[in-house]
Amino acid sequence: MHSSDTGGVKPMAIAGRCVRERERLIGMTPEEREWRSKWLKDQVLSHNEPRNVPEMYKAQYNVIRRLYRAPLNGIANVLEPVLGKRVHTLRFFAGKFIMGYLACLYGFYYMKYNQNDWKRLGGWRTLTSRTAVLPRDPGYPALPSRTNPSDYSARGFDKVTLNL
Repeated sequence: MHSSDTGGVKPMAIAGRCVRERERLIGMTPEEREWRSKWLKDQVLSHNEPRNVPEMYKAQYNVIRRLYRAPLNGIANVLEPVLGKRVHTLRFFAGKFIMGYLACLYGFYYMKYNQNDWKRLGGWRTLTSRTAVLPRDPGYPALPSRTNPSDYSARGFDKVTLNL
């Protein structure tokens, strides 16, 4: 079943033809001027709007989402008298920054402790390239540091010290 934003009623522009500046410049009748004046006054919110309705918040966010949003919401509620409505923007970007930071920490941990070596099949494998040496550089021609064929794809096996 498809739900509509207007509840099945066709949407209608309440601003009339005077919503566009060109239409207003063509000329307005006194009735249109009066109607436009009333419409502009209706667009001004009262001092206690927008209203915070707790039931609406509960309907929008499920229990798990409310739980992990609670710490930043608490900080935002404390800072709102100081920062005003800007605190909602700050709260939004602070949440994204914290999630990005945690993702970077996870990536660092994974790369540090799950390296691809001879002991495991999976893990993060990092390869390094040789440094570029041009004919005018002092170390030219730079030969590879791997001299034996067993140095290639050793995956750390050559550094094993087992006392058998």
